[in-house]
Amino acid sequence: MKSDMRKKRKPCNFCADKVDSIDFKDTIKLKRYLTERGKILPRRITGNCAFHQRMLSNSVKVSRENALIPYIFEG
Repeated sequence: MKSDMRKKRKPCNFCADKVDSIDFKDTIKLKRYLTERGKILPRRITGNCAFHQRMLSNSVKVSRENALIPYIFEG
């Protein structure tokens, strides 16, 4: 019964595309992994592997420091 309730993990989008690095200047791709408030989505929602989730969070943080993405989305 418990095995029926358990959901299968989503495949990592970056592993499927064989991405080696995530560019902090690609704001369109980075905004897909942010909430409407500007927070980084967790790994269990995005389906990323741990390696690419760390790269994603570092790229978002660098992009915020360079003022490409706002820290908080007003609205």
